Amino acid sequence: MKQIITVSNLTKSYDSFQAVKGISFEVEEGEIFGLLGPNGAGKTTTLEIMETLREKTSGEVFINGLEVGKDDNEIKKIIGVQLQSAGYYPSLTLLELIELFAGLYCQPVDGRELLKKVGLEEKAKARYKDLSGGQKQRFSIATTLINKPLIVFLDEPTTGLDPQARRNLWELIRNIRNEGTTVVITTHYMDEAEELCNRVAIVESGKIIALATPDQLIDELIAKGFERKKEVKKANLEDVFLSLTGEEWRE
Repeated sequence: MKQIITVSNLTKSYDSFQAVKGISFEVEEGEIFGLLGPNGAGKTTTLEIMETLREKTSGEVFINGLEVGKDDNEIKKIIGVQLQSAGYYPSLTLLELIELFAGLYCQPVDGRELLKKVGLEEKAKARYKDLSGGQKQRFSIATTLINKPLIVFLDEPTTGLDPQARRNLWELIRNIRNEGTTVVITTHYMDEAEELCNRVAIVESGKIIALATPDQLIDELIAKGFERKKEVKKANLEDVFLSLTGEEWRE
């Protein structure tokens, strides 16, 4: 399997504070790779360096063979980065925003087809500011696909969403991967990482303290004698909620 991202001995310092302390990992082409960790662990800093949005202090980062810090303009052509809500003109319609971003990329795009992918085809002429939280997240992901990227970076894409929106966004992320795009995601939801990610790196205090598949990490913990205090059932409360209320997109 081809390594599409290679991070070697990456560091990032702010004066005397070292936010990232020699991180190294690889992301394989076509996988969903998770960067996990508590607030302040360094995962978002690492993500932003890969996205060419933040300068590294030392180390090397290669994106599809291109070096961050030297080939940034070329890297930007092959990645998609999820913007936060502040990145959009609130009074423009979704189609107008897609046309705007397509113009910035010099990339022709079928706006309606793109909105259809994320379940927003009927909102094509709605203004961004009138969307619900879940709709804004779906539109944000749609904009990462405008330039037909090899890799998309999603920073906590389901934070604050209701169970229906969260589960449907999972399906959208899987579909993006199934179409051949590599996905790098950060999340605070461990069930989300377990469900979506082929592999995860757990970051703590600027260092990677574990890197494996979710199953491998869970098996290693069980092998050490760990037992849940409560018996694990075949379903959880979120499954009950979705069974009772449905799994369709809520507008």
